[in-house]
Amino acid sequence: MTAPIAQDPDRLRTAFDQLSGLTLTKGHGTGNDFVLVHDPDGSTELSPDHVEALCDRHFGLGADGLIRVVESTHLIEGRDLLADHPEATWFMDYRNADGSVAEMCGNGVRVFVHYLVQRGLVSLAEGESLTIGTRAGLRTVTRFDGGYATDMGPWSYIDPELALERASDSLVLTAGLTDPRPGLSLSMGNPHTVVALSEAADLENLDLTRQPNVDPVPPNGTNVEFVVAADPLFLDGVGRLDMRVHERGVGETMACGTGACAAATAVRIWSGQDQALTWQVGLPGGTVGVDFVPQPDGSERVVLSGPAELVADVTVL
Repeated sequence: MTAPIAQDPDRLRTAFDQLSGLTLTKGHGTGNDFVLVHDPDGSTELSPDHVEALCDRHFGLGADGLIRVVESTHLIEGRDLLADHPEATWFMDYRNADGSVAEMCGNGVRVFVHYLVQRGLVSLAEGESLTIGTRAGLRTVTRFDGGYATDMGPWSYIDPELALERASDSLVLTAGLTDPRPGLSLSMGNPHTVVALSEAADLENLDLTRQPNVDPVPPNGTNVEFVVAADPLFLDGVGRLDMRVHERGVGETMACGTGACAAATAVRIWSGQDQALTWQVGLPGGTVGVDFVPQPDGSERVVLSGPAELVADVTVL
């Protein structure tokens, strides 16, 4: 459940030393953990080495990713969104643990908004909503008792032609599986490939310390979710499944919000879309809710709900 041990500790130590005096916050959503940097004017330079050093679990603080809390006007992507959506004054600048830039992170959105609320940067009462910017576009987050619900936007197929023809578009193999399994690749603003397993033991025995082999791999890489449907799949009209995930640029994580949305979408497709609009997804770090909201044009918007916590403020020595 941890990122691979760093191959070049001296490089990471050097990068960490360059951040001396920087104050950070550690937070998580269902165990999917992040380092948050408050940088409203966008003046803090964070190189891939800096991000990797901070997120490393042996030489740094340890996290699945880094979130820079920045006003939208100070990023090109943020200014592009502000042109049509002036309400999106805050931008979630998300990086994977390996330093690579990512579109967004579903659990990270909740932690990002919780940070804004707890630091008094926004006012958000229960039942109220806030719109933020991400590289995957706008995300609207509603606060409720116990957490936040995020409108993740519509889901889509990465390869519609193959997916509609076969309900799968790739083969996936990882340690713990004897044969490649069919996978369905979906976009939640970032790429996911979902693989169905038949037994809970199959899920438990997976070795996700290594990146699964996806063939063909989507153009921008992919997160890979392995799912097992509950028995019964539907209880009181709610669909249920358990999931583990290997995140692109990170490794296995305790939870993945966009991955939970993709997993529920895939299982819903396989089981018949009219079966349930509400799903519960069990992850190693906890349970999140996924709701599907049909749109007049036939598409569906996906809403992800769950908790968010801030656990510590830290100053780099």
